Amino acid sequence: MMEQSLHAFWALPSADLLRRLQTTTQGLSGRSARRRLTRHGPNLLTPKKRSDAPALLLAQFKSPIILILLAAAGLSFFLRNPTDALIILTIVLVSSLLGFWQERGAAGAIEKLLAIVEIKAMVLRDGRQQEIPVARVVPGDLVILNAGDVIPGDGMVVESKDLFVDEAALTGETYPVEKAAGVCPPDAPLGQRTNSLWMGTHVVSGTAAAAVVRTGVETEFGKVAGRLRLRPPETEFERGIRRFGYLLMEVTLLLVIAIFAINVYLDRPVLDAFLFSLALAVGLTPQLLPAIITINLSHGAKRMAAQQVIVKRLASIENFGGMDVLCVDKTGTLTEGRVRLHSALDMDGRPNEKVLFYAALNASYETGFTNPIDQAIRDHRSWDLHGCRKLDEVPYDFIRKRLSILVEKDGALLMITKGALTNVLAVCSSVETAEGTNAPLASMREALQARFEALSREGFRTLGVACRTLERGALITKEDESGMTFLGFLVFFDPPKPGIIETIRRLKALGISLKIVTGDNRLVTAWIARQVGLERPRMLTGPELARISDDALRRQIAEIELFAEVEPNQKERIILALRKAGHVVGYLGDGINDASALHTADVGISVEGAVDVAKEAADLVLLEKNLSVLVEGVREGRTTFANTLKYVFMATSANFGNMFSMAGASLFLSFLPLLPKQILLTNLLTDLPEMTIATDRVDAEMTDRPRRWNLPFIRRFMFTFGLVSSVFDYLTFGVLLWFLHASTEEFRTGWFVESVVSASLIVLVVRSRRPFFRSRPGRSLWLATLLTVAVTVAIPFLPLGTMFGFSALPPSFLLAMGVIIALYVLAAEMVKGVFYKKVAF
Repeated sequence: MMEQSLHAFWALPSADLLRRLQTTTQGLSGRSARRRLTRHGPNLLTPKKRSDAPALLLAQFKSPIILILLAAAGLSFFLRNPTDALIILTIVLVSSLLGFWQERGAAGAIEKLLAIVEIKAMVLRDGRQQEIPVARVVPGDLVILNAGDVIPGDGMVVESKDLFVDEAALTGETYPVEKAAGVCPPDAPLGQRTNSLWMGTHVVSGTAAAAVVRTGVETEFGKVAGRLRLRPPETEFERGIRRFGYLLMEVTLLLVIAIFAINVYLDRPVLDAFLFSLALAVGLTPQLLPAIITINLSHGAKRMAAQQVIVKRLASIENFGGMDVLCVDKTGTLTEGRVRLHSALDMDGRPNEKVLFYAALNASYETGFTNPIDQAIRDHRSWDLHGCRKLDEVPYDFIRKRLSILVEKDGALLMITKGALTNVLAVCSSVETAEGTNAPLASMREALQARFEALSREGFRTLGVACRTLERGALITKEDESGMTFLGFLVFFDPPKPGIIETIRRLKALGISLKIVTGDNRLVTAWIARQVGLERPRMLTGPELARISDDALRRQIAEIELFAEVEPNQKERIILALRKAGHVVGYLGDGINDASALHTADVGISVEGAVDVAKEAADLVLLEKNLSVLVEGVREGRTTFANTLKYVFMATSANFGNMFSMAGASLFLSFLPLLPKQILLTNLLTDLPEMTIATDRVDAEMTDRPRRWNLPFIRRFMFTFGLVSSVFDYLTFGVLLWFLHASTEEFRTGWFVESVVSASLIVLVVRSRRPFFRSRPGRSLWLATLLTVAVTVAIPFLPLGTMFGFSALPPSFLLAMGVIIALYVLAAEMVKGVFYKKVAF
């Protein structure tokens, strides 16, 4: 009923809308909000991915190969061999439970980390302001909005002050749109509903209170997302994993079909041939790859969290490790971020109390959004504002770059404006001299500019202050910012962070070049660059950037280290040029005007204290705005990527070689080289060491520079080490058949022992470029490998071995298998040395 009556809510007066929403200007009660949350569900564009135990357990069985294998085992159970069928089912279940156990821990850890940087909304509940997660906002909530806030649902403005909203994500409109309370025609197009706010957009400037009408998938943005099935752009890592999976699946499919057809042609039982082919498919297919990657990335995310870096999107870890260019603003990143007011000066550069007091009035009464400039003025000293009263405000925005306050002082109405010097001078017509008289601005402009440049060369950030007397009873708008009198300069100082030079050196040692992208003037930027150790850097300013073509920018951008006086939309252009030049680009930003750049970068990085729109756009959030935190995070990101690659190398070396050899052997042997249940046991045991890879140590040379996914390299690795594995597999076949004269059971047992032990030990070889005895594996990997070797050797001598069709091996067999394994490890080491000399990665 309520939803039908609010189809065109923008055509209703606000009082009528509140009545139909069954809410008031004091907001909902907590009890009513809870009922509505139950009725409408969480305020999410897509349902939250289930990570509860049953969902994760069922996900382990979604592979088509696993499902076909289970069906075939069930068929075997009813036809003739229930024991073998039960063994196969048990192995599949154990393997799935291992994956479930690991993934459940990983999912829980990631949920806890994401809760740290959850986006919040300010709402009125029970008549008072409360900060709640955006996901808990419901229809009828009254939300309080300030600059930088994400709009948490579709709704109507109830009251506002100079509210401008960026609707580019929904309408494509380049410039912020002004919003105000009112009534629009029912048939007004979305872009012309000036009283309405939409989920997925954000506040650029001003303040508002708005009534939420629709949430989640019912919003306009939710409908678009539902139609397009929007998902984040695929990262290079995700694309590489997908292509790697396709490569193995193609090889597997061709091999399995061929083996099945040939075994049937050789008059072997169809069901045995089918089960054998499917078991080979399980051995060849990296069915644990998704689980291993999730576990590895979640371990990496936990390690990065310990370094004060929260990962919002796991797949971004690879891009983070591969990042070779980092773009940053200087404030709070290269500098301490604690801006201090150095002085307030008149036009001649002398300290002036009037300039200081008027700036304090402006800063004390502003209510737009928290910023370090106003905080520095307020903290400069205690201010006696007795006799002063705020009447109105025109909040700061990134177009005007000014903030104006209307104050009643001693019976007079004063409009006090402060902001970027150029923008303040643009609304002035006169200048107050040291004697208290007014002089025309035109005659003083050159002197003011010279003073500004002199202060900037010393590293000071300089703003302007102006005022104007208004008639009583007036309220102010942006149009009133004209004909003002320039009073003087506000001079701020933000010194470089201690240790920043060493931090930049460490970034450079990691192969990451630093580029400063800032809206500050070129003189201050150049001074900061010198202070942090950038000697004679090349600079490009915003006006210069506007005059050069995209192609020219792409060709020269690698040589430019400083970008000063840039506009917000130019940041995005800089990042795109870097990406087109072949770089993996990280962007660190925390402001309203950083959202577009954060979206565009390969790795968007924000900080815990950032505005909502910046945190929402980021892939990673730093709990501390400090480049040294980023350095450690990069190392952890590269460690995670290196460990993920280790699993890929393992899956494409011994495992692949063993299964390929087994397929080939089945063509010339009069019996199957391993029974289906034995292949599955082999696969389960070789997976055990690989599941501990997330905790493995990583050699320093694997984290010393950016590395990227390289499928041609992996393909060459697979065929090179797969071939080495196959050579020793066929050597094993020859020794068992012609030297040891093994029976069928002895052949299968010997081959099982050699296959599992060699695959487990080769993990210690392929995990590092160094000789295996010079690169110490992690404790968990080492123990898992030893345990797997011990269990494999013991199984044939246990009752369990009989169930699997194994027999106890004579000492001569074990000795022969041991010699072959030792030769294989040594050969793999020699091939590895030659391979890495010839093939770069």
